[in-house]
Amino acid sequence: MEELVRQLLGIARGMWRFRWLGVLVAWIVAIVGGVVVFQIPDRYEADARLYVDTQSILKPLMSGLAVQPNVDQQVGMLSRTLISRPNIEKLIRMADLDLKDRSKAQQDALVESLMKELKINITGGNNLYTLSFRDADPAKAKRVVQSLVSIFVESSLGASRKDTDQAKVFLGEQIKAYERKLEEAEAKLLAFRLRNVERQAADGSDAASSLSGIATQLDQAKLELREAENARDQVKAQLEGEKSSSASIATQSLLQESAISISTPEIDARIAGLKSNLDALLPRFTEQHPDIISIRRLIEDLEEQKRKEVQEKRLAAAAMPTASSNNRSVAYQELSRMLAVSEVQVAALRARVAEYQARLNQARERMKTAPQVQAEAAQLNRDYDINKKNYQDLVARRQSAVMSGELDDASGVADFRLIDPPRVSPKPVWPNRTLYLLLALLAALAAGTFSAFAGSQLRPVFLDAGALRDKIKLPVLGVVSMVVSDTQRKRERASLMRFLAACGSLLGVFGAGLAAMAIMAGR
Repeated sequence: MEELVRQLLGIARGMWRFRWLGVLVAWIVAIVGGVVVFQIPDRYEADARLYVDTQSILKPLMSGLAVQPNVDQQVGMLSRTLISRPNIEKLIRMADLDLKDRSKAQQDALVESLMKELKINITGGNNLYTLSFRDADPAKAKRVVQSLVSIFVESSLGASRKDTDQAKVFLGEQIKAYERKLEEAEAKLLAFRLRNVERQAADGSDAASSLSGIATQLDQAKLELREAENARDQVKAQLEGEKSSSASIATQSLLQESAISISTPEIDARIAGLKSNLDALLPRFTEQHPDIISIRRLIEDLEEQKRKEVQEKRLAAAAMPTASSNNRSVAYQELSRMLAVSEVQVAALRARVAEYQARLNQARERMKTAPQVQAEAAQLNRDYDINKKNYQDLVARRQSAVMSGELDDASGVADFRLIDPPRVSPKPVWPNRTLYLLLALLAALAAGTFSAFAGSQLRPVFLDAGALRDKIKLPVLGVVSMVVSDTQRKRERASLMRFLAACGSLLGVFGAGLAAMAIMAGR
């Protein structure tokens, strides 16, 4: 912070050396600015207020049926109607602005100037307009506004009737054109449907959906066929087994007895487990060990139990051949019937699988051209929908245009009412010399300050040892101070007073000018 303050003080001391240059530049800029401000010509403003009534009792009733421009559209229409080149040329003639001989370039410049200066603003609410114009001649400004009001009032919007007729003619031509397009689109769509009638499914699904459905049905039929074939093969196996059992009953009985003789799996498993435990204990213990004696006793008990069960099963098997022989003929007949039914079901499912396979092949062939057909159908439908929508919109707009024209004939378009006649402000509205004088004063002070700063930067000096040390980056061994005499002090004091007087006189002159402007404005 101290370094920043030191630098600012150094800059200020440097600018003080060129204070008279700054005062001179400030006086010059102030004089030039004051002359320019007072040379600006005064401009007076003329204005008039006009109310345009565009409402009638029929328009709310016809809302939604007839075309009715909103307020924004009306303002835009009025702006284009008034501030346009033909109307401006008419205004020039009405306001006698073309009395002097002017060249083509001067006339064009006058038209451009008027188009920029003329203003139309909304004031106080909807449909209340203020027409204004500024000029150095108050009488000329008033004449221009009067002519503008006359053009505004006299410019009946009866041209809207012509616009309505033109709109009806245009809409009629467009409707006929779209009728032809719609008929052509309908003919193309009908021809396309007739060409591709076999591709349309009964439920309206497309080729991809049909292919997926047929593939699903084919998979289901193949699954049912495999199930039926497996069931048929099972019945055949049972029937073959029944035949073999009828041919060798005695042999089957013997096999059954032998099977029963060895049909003790639980006891055999327990005996095998005990024997394995006994084999594991014998290497470690003697025959007199309690565990070994216990295991041997359990093995003997299980073998005795096995012999009893085998004897009981053999006795039961002796009675089985007689009972089986009595029931064998009934089982054989039932299996034969089931086999016949299975064969019929397998044949029906094979026919179904073949039919679904043929349908699937046909669907796959159609899928090769399906994208092209779908694209053609989408294009035809899109063209038809667009033409139909445009046709319906044009018919509705034509009817709306007819009703709008009849509504304008019945109720009129607008009613113009002059609220405030054209008048000119008694005092100039531009320029604001007080503000411009203040700006000129600020510009003069800024120019003087900048001149002093520029002089200090263009011809710099070292004002203390610190600045010199910072610049040369070398140590400063000593400083020789200047001894100021009384005469020099008086001379510097007189110079300071003259500087303050010059600055004060500048501010005083501008203050006097502002006071004079305020007094003149009050009068």
